[in-house]
Amino acid sequence: MRDFAAIDFETANSERTSVCSVGVVIVRDNLIKDTFYSLIQPEPNYYNWFCTQIHGLCREDTEQAPVFPKVWKEVEKLIRLSDEDARRLGSPYLPLVAHNKAFDENCLKAVFSCYQMDYPEYRFYCTLMASRRVFRNAPDHRLDTISELCGYTLKNHHHALADAEACAWIAREIL
Repeated sequence: MRDFAAIDFETANSERTSVCSVGVVIVRDNLIKDTFYSLIQPEPNYYNWFCTQIHGLCREDTEQAPVFPKVWKEVEKLIRLSDEDARRLGSPYLPLVAHNKAFDENCLKAVFSCYQMDYPEYRFYCTLMASRRVFRNAPDHRLDTISELCGYTLKNHHHALADAEACAWIAREIL
């Protein structure tokens, strides 16, 4: 896979609709071409202690942030393909890649539903599942461990853009 968008969400609480930040890395012809990061006002708009401990974000950080539909309009501009590329790839959007796609894909579907947006059935691929096949003897398959095995040092783990960059690096190496 040479054309894709690596994506990572962070959530404010245990609700999958509570995305509070997103990072996206656009890869075209196996090269990183663009990045995007935004804070998002979560829904529901509260933070639990555990999530804040993981990513460091709290209500004050996202109090003035845009809501998900506004942020997604910007993401959609980045992942939408030209008509020619859409015909070639069989979809109007770049494939999405996440490390543990079950989490990120479920967040995306949940927040689309929460805001009553039509979900376009994005194609998702998972670097976590791929890493389990490729790196069978790895001590674990966490994002930071696998990115290191692929030659990328993740310096700001649980920042959505940093995690998306690590995921993009892994995907370029093993997908």
